[in-house]
Parts: sequence; C-alpha cells; structure tokens
Amino acid sequence: MPVLTGKELRIVGFLCNWCSYGGADTAGVGRFTQPTDLRIIRVPCSGRIDPLFIAKTLIAGADGVLVSGCHPRDCHYAEGNFYARRRLEVLKRFLPILGIDPARFDYTWVSASEGPRWQKVVTTFTEQIHALGPAPRYSDVAPEMLAKVAGMCGQGGNRVAA
Repeated sequence: MPVLTGKELRIVGFLCNWCSYGGADTAGVGRFTQPTDLRIIRVPCSGRIDPLFIAKTLIAGADGVLVSGCHPRDCHYAEGNFYARRRLEVLKRFLPILGIDPARFDYTWVSASEGPRWQKVVTTFTEQIHALGPAPRYSDVAPEMLAKVAGMCGQGGNRVAA
C-alpha cells in the first residue's frame, strides 16, 4: 500500500543480492506492512552499482532512489560496500550540481536477517520522498554533465583512493 492512497510515486531500490534483498524478503515473509512505491532491482553487490545508474534513474523520472547493501565488514565480496559508500557519498554531494535534490537519494546497510529494519528503512525513505512530492522532470540534461558525473564518481573503477 502506498503511503498516500492513490499517490504512488516511482521509487527505485538497488539491493545487494546477499543481504538487503534477503532483508526485504524476510520482511515480506514476516508479513511486515510496507509501502508499495519501491521497485527493486537486484544487484550482485552494492559495490557494483555505477553512480551513473542512480543519476540516470533520477533524470529519467524516478522520484527517489534507495541503495542498500551488506553492513560494512560483512560484504560477501569482502570490500564491495566500502567502494559503494565512497562512490555514493561523492554522488550525493554532486546531485545538486545536476539540479537534483540530494534528499531524493539515500543508501543504507541491511542484512538478510533484519526484516524489521528493512521495513523501517523503506517506510522512512518512502515517507521522505512523499514529503518532497513528485520529482521535476529533467529532459534536457546535457550528456557532458553525465560524463562529468562519471568522472567524479567512478575514478579508477573499483580502486578508490583513501
């Protein structure tokens, strides 16, 4: 059920296959009440999420984007969430340059056994997006601006300087 009946927004969630997707599944199996606005995209690891996925998703019309992965030091791939955290923090600081409210994007860590935590995270984020309302449409973002985002967020692939 959407937070506001009849006012479902487009919220996209990129979830780690090993932890956060399991946490969402645990919440579903436990029949915890959750908003239905979130559309989940299952990814192998939060460290594999290119910041351009998020920027393009928001530019293409999503009202919000949530990224969720394993807790730090608990990544199935050892360090993926550390790479993700650095890239996503840079992206969050860069979104205003694209004219996107940084409150429309968030990232978090949820393990497979944390169904109640997943419910709280998704409900809080959905309420935040509903408070912001529908996102403005970004039809004329220049390709060179997206290239700049790629350069700022993805320097060196998975090798990010400390």
